[in-house]
Amino acid sequence: MIKLRHYRCQDASLRSSRKLALSAVLTLAMVGCGGPPNKDSPPPPASNTPPATATATATATATGTALAETRSTMTENLKVEVVGLNRVKGRHLIAQVRLSNTGTEKRLSWAGEMGDHTRPLGEIKWASGIGILDAQARTWLLPYKPAGSPCLCSGRDRDGLGQFIDPGRSITVYAVLPAPSGNPATTVVVTPVGPPMLDVPISDEAPSGDFPDPDGEPVTPVTRRLILPSESLDKSEETADDGKDLQVNLSADVLFAVDKASLTPKARSVMARTAKLIDASPATVVTVAGHADSSGTDAINNPLSLRRAQAVQHALSALLTRDGVRFQTEGYGSRRPLYSNDSDEGKRRNRRVTVTFPKPQPAAQAPPATTTTGATDLTGSTKADGQPIAMEVTGLRRLPGGLGLLTYKITNEGSSDAWFRDLHHAQDWEAYKYQAATNVRVTDLADRRQYLPGRLQVPTDDGVDFYCACTAVSGVRISTEKFPPGQTREFWNLFALPDTADTLNVRIGPFGDLRVPVQ
Repeated sequence: MIKLRHYRCQDASLRSSRKLALSAVLTLAMVGCGGPPNKDSPPPPASNTPPATATATATATATGTALAETRSTMTENLKVEVVGLNRVKGRHLIAQVRLSNTGTEKRLSWAGEMGDHTRPLGEIKWASGIGILDAQARTWLLPYKPAGSPCLCSGRDRDGLGQFIDPGRSITVYAVLPAPSGNPATTVVVTPVGPPMLDVPISDEAPSGDFPDPDGEPVTPVTRRLILPSESLDKSEETADDGKDLQVNLSADVLFAVDKASLTPKARSVMARTAKLIDASPATVVTVAGHADSSGTDAINNPLSLRRAQAVQHALSALLTRDGVRFQTEGYGSRRPLYSNDSDEGKRRNRRVTVTFPKPQPAAQAPPATTTTGATDLTGSTKADGQPIAMEVTGLRRLPGGLGLLTYKITNEGSSDAWFRDLHHAQDWEAYKYQAATNVRVTDLADRRQYLPGRLQVPTDDGVDFYCACTAVSGVRISTEKFPPGQTREFWNLFALPDTADTLNVRIGPFGDLRVPVQ
C-alpha cells in the first residue's frame, strides 16, 4: 500500500497524522517537505505548445514533458509548465509545476511571483497561487489551508527551495487543492504569473512523488467566487453573474429624478430586460434593494432608498408574465456601496436599485459558429513616454460555463524604457482591491451590451474585496507595466461571453476598437 504523507515540517503536534492509502506505490521524487528543488537540473527542451494551451496527454512527470506552459508577464525569462495534474480519491487534485529560468545571466526570484496575490503579502514566499479555474462552478480553487501553514503547497524556506533560480536551471513546486466539479477530463490551470493554461489533462493515476495528505488533518478549502459583470451601453443598468444568481443594478439616475421615488418615463423600458430575466429564471423570491451614495444623511437616504425599491418592485410585478414570484424589498441608504464614493463615477454607480434572483438556465442550442472574418488585423499602436507601443490580440477563446479568455501582447517598439500605465486606467477602477489590467472591454454591438473583466470575490472580516480576474500590475507585480526596448509581454482577462456571438468588439486601453473572432 502506498501512502501520501502529512506535513513533516509543521509543528510536532501535527506530525503524527494518519496516512492516506492509495492504489499504487508512490516513489520519493521530492526532498525536504514535499518540494522538489531540482536546483541543478537543466530545463527541458523548449516545447512547441503555445502559451495558455495544452495538447499533451496526462502522463508528464516532474522531469518529463509539459502538459501545458505559459510565460511570466512580469519576468521575461520565467517559464511555467504544468508537469503533473493528478486527481486523488476523486476529491483532491495534486498539481506539479516546473519553473525554469530560460535566461543566461540573471538569477530569478520565484516565490513572490507564485504567491496568491489575494492573500496578505507576508505569505508570498509560498506557491499559494497555483490554482484551478472551475468554470462550470464559477470558482477559482486554490491550495488548501491547514491550521499551521498558509497553504498545502511548496514553501520557499520550509522546503529548501531557496529564493532564486539560477540561469538555465529549474525547480518543481506543488499544490494540493480541491478537484474541479463534475469529474472533468481536463481543466484550466491558473497561476499569478501569466495567462491561464487551457485544456490541461487530469490523470486519475497516483502521482509520482511524496505529498501532503489533505485528509490527514483539518484543512480549509480556499475558493474565490468568480463574478462576471456586464452593462448596457447607455449605462442604465449593470449585471453581475456569479454562476448562481444574477444581481442587476438599475441606475437610480435613470429610474428617478433627484430626491424622488416616482419612476421616470424611461424606467419601464430599462426594467423590461430585468423582467424578462426573472420570467426565464426559476425564481420564487426576488430581492429588490435600494441604495444611495454617501451624499446627504441617513435620515434622507434610508427612507428614500426604501421607497425607490418599492417603486421598482411594483413596476416589475406588472411586467412579469408568470405567477409564483414573491418580492422582498429593502432600503440600505448608503451603507452598502459597490464603489468608492470619492469620485463622481463611483457615486453614480452607488445610486442604484439592485434586483437579485437565481440565474436563468441557458436554453439548449447549437454551438456558435467560429469565423476568422475581419481578423486579418488584430493590432493597434500608441505611445507611452514618447516610445511607440504596439498591441496584438492573440486570442478570444470560449471556455465552459459561459466564460471567455482574452489574451493580448504589448510591445515597446522604441529605443528607451517606457511605462505603459493605460491598462489599469479604467472607469471602474474603484471596484478592485488593487490595480490590474482592467481597462479592457468586450462589446456585443448587436445586443448593445458591454462585458467588463471578471472579479474574484474574497471574503474579509468586514465584508468582501474584489480582485481582477486578469493580469495584476500592483504589489510585487508593480513593474509589470515597465517595458524595456523591444520587450513583449502577454496579458489576459476573463469575461462573460454571450452564448451566440462569433465575433465581438474588443477595446484594450487607448488602442482602437477591433473586431475579434471567438475561438
